[in-house]
Amino acid sequence: MKTILLTQKRQGIRKGLFILFFLSISPYLFAFQDSTNFRQYEGEVIDADNNNPLVFATITVDGTNISTITNTEGNFLLKVPTSVSSGTVLFSFIGYTTKKIALSDLKSDKNKISLKTSALQLSEVDINSPKDAKALFRETLNKKGENYFEDPTLMTAFYRETIKKRKKNVSLSEAVVNIYKTPYSSDKKDAVELYRARKSTDYSKLDTVALKLQGGPFNTLYVDIMKYPEYIFTNESIDDYNFTFDSSTRVNDRLIYIINFSQLKNIKEPLYQGKLYIDAENKTLTSAVYNLNITNRELAARLFVRKKPAKVDVWPTEVAYRVDYRNKNGKWYYGYSNVLLKFKVDWDDKLFNSVYSMTAEMAVTDWQENSTGKLPKNKERLKKSIILSEEALGFSDPDFWGEYNIIEPEKSIESAIKKIQRQLRRAKKSGTSTP
Repeated sequence: MKTILLTQKRQGIRKGLFILFFLSISPYLFAFQDSTNFRQYEGEVIDADNNNPLVFATITVDGTNISTITNTEGNFLLKVPTSVSSGTVLFSFIGYTTKKIALSDLKSDKNKISLKTSALQLSEVDINSPKDAKALFRETLNKKGENYFEDPTLMTAFYRETIKKRKKNVSLSEAVVNIYKTPYSSDKKDAVELYRARKSTDYSKLDTVALKLQGGPFNTLYVDIMKYPEYIFTNESIDDYNFTFDSSTRVNDRLIYIINFSQLKNIKEPLYQGKLYIDAENKTLTSAVYNLNITNRELAARLFVRKKPAKVDVWPTEVAYRVDYRNKNGKWYYGYSNVLLKFKVDWDDKLFNSVYSMTAEMAVTDWQENSTGKLPKNKERLKKSIILSEEALGFSDPDFWGEYNIIEPEKSIESAIKKIQRQLRRAKKSGTSTP
């Protein structure tokens, strides 16, 4: 379980409020490279019929490990090493036909990629389709050693966490990390080491509390259900859920069964509900979208709040998760995950409550086989108790990320970064330091 820290700001006294997460991750990264050795492509991915942005669409350079993902506005930023002079870029999204575009046909910016919905023929879903949704999911879990990476893998990933008070960004932290991914058939935990990070927090917008997330990238890594099923489905708890089939769809032109799951009515403790996307041909989980049942807010709050200031109540209003997997040469691997937490802070002596939201997301942007299986030393690994915003260095280097692929920031985040950079420049000229 991970935590979010809220600190009270009254008369200089800070007290702690901790909100616990069931997820976790660790980071480790490749050596920094020359930022001039890449080409950059920007654009947006939209629905061909209504022009709506496609959120979390996947962009991959075919035949390579290079990939990125669209943000919540459908925008993407893809960086490709100059050593990759030709190739095909794949744009894919659940329920849509994958589009293939030659790398040479992409512009440096303002690429508008439209995807069409993928029609299903009845014969695809009616003939030989499984009848027992729970049995299909059990089979999927049992085949993880067969369908997912069998070799130790070193992944480069981009991680971002944002904290908002209502619609205003008050804290932003980003990092490039390396994940030492152990085989899916192994019980060994993944190891991670932080390479570079940056952050900014505007505590003036937080009024009486300041929020920090404890756990950093661990919060997103443990959403990898196939590697860490115990955080949601154990051999015992899987029987606490009801599994049913939904309409089928397509992902990357492959038939996908959709399974709905929710906790049984007689189970009182907060469990999860959502959708599982399973490849029909090889019984592989390709994606999962789910949330915590917070109907009983007192019980849900106990999962998150460890300690808090006096005369304040805190409860979650939404707790949601997502994980996506990618395929390379017939093997699947963890590609992207995010966590969204919304909650209210209610003070006894205040007329209005405060509404906060926290988003943590991580995308694997490259990987290579870790042939030796070597893991970083314990002192080099991130601790699961890390507060990334306290480890980061600030937005002082405009070329900080070099050629590493990142998740394109939303307009509001982009504006916040530019504002922070202006403040840093003014502080440097005046010879003062920023808080």
